[in-house]
Amino acid sequence: MQTLTAAAIQMVSGDDLAANLERAETLLAEAAAQGAQFVALPEYFYLMPADERARLSIAEPFGHGPLQQRLAAAAAHHGVWLLAGTLPLAGTQPGRFCNSSLLFGPQGQCAARYDKTHLFGFDDGRERYAEADTMQAGDSIVSAATPWGPTRLSVCYDLRFPELYRQAPAPVLITAPAAFTHTTGQAHWELLLRARAVENLAFVVAPGQGGVHPGGKRTFGHSMIVDPWGQVLACHAEGEGIALATLDFTGQQTWRSRLPALQHRRFIG
Repeated sequence: MQTLTAAAIQMVSGDDLAANLERAETLLAEAAAQGAQFVALPEYFYLMPADERARLSIAEPFGHGPLQQRLAAAAAHHGVWLLAGTLPLAGTQPGRFCNSSLLFGPQGQCAARYDKTHLFGFDDGRERYAEADTMQAGDSIVSAATPWGPTRLSVCYDLRFPELYRQAPAPVLITAPAAFTHTTGQAHWELLLRARAVENLAFVVAPGQGGVHPGGKRTFGHSMIVDPWGQVLACHAEGEGIALATLDFTGQQTWRSRLPALQHRRFIG
């Protein structure tokens, strides 16, 4: 596949599961109507409650459950590759769920599962986040085999850990659904996305939450698609919307041949 039209969907999810799913499906349909072949939803698109523990009650086993069935059906209905942001899957640790990014193929099959590995923690005296209180960390790097090449799945806080993206096979595309806080997003979001793109000579598709949520939490938004040279191809700043761009993999190979940095690495884990 030489080109791929990708869409990063931005949402401002609330505490109404049914309403969030309806909005996600509406935005997915809009992206597909605009020609998107690959559509990515943000982290927690299904629920952004005031109490983080609310997600525990709807965690479902991998491969079964209404959330996974609904997203698989949506991918098949539109005939697109669908990155279902993150979904809550049952963990093995009591009182914790896996914050899992699932990639569905255009026939509705689950092509890859990645459990968020790095759990966000932040406390500046005004804002406090502790994902480890309710989540079970993943322990595997996931590279999905897709028609356009290896795709490395990641989620939000993972962007601060570049080693996750350096393992073979070198990804042609990195996905990073997120709910970056406004505080950290202002300082680091674009910087991190462009850095991961440049150092891996990879496209980055990063859909985010972008607004104010129940409990007063504010997310940064600025859902982006970045090319391997670090250029921002598309960005949706605030509120609901879609960032849409065409990824040119032939051009990517040209960049990689002109600057073979991936072949020049000396320390490879």
